[in-house]
Amino acid sequence: MSNSTMGTLYILAAASGAGKTSLVKAMLERMSSLRVSISHTTRPIRPGEQDGKAYLFVDRAEFEQRIADKAFLEHACVFDNYYGTSRDWVLQQLAAGIDVILE
Repeated sequence: MSNSTMGTLYILAAASGAGKTSLVKAMLERMSSLRVSISHTTRPIRPGEQDGKAYLFVDRAEFEQRIADKAFLEHACVFDNYYGTSRDWVLQQLAAGIDVILE
């Protein structure tokens, strides 16, 4: 069964400490079809973090290969660590009618 309704892509951008996480949490409580995109990163995993929860942790070579393969909707290098949003995952969610938010 195909879904003819595309999901909506929301992008939430603001300075650190502006309340993005609180806003996203409130949106998730009210919108059952909303999913938060989990970014890939090359930064080291911190104590208490789990791969696939807040981030998908990959090494620099894998990230750079994904850049070459155009696998990211967007990516940036911040404090010598890469961060990027998976093109395929986002497009799959939207095609399934699921709304996606990029924080």
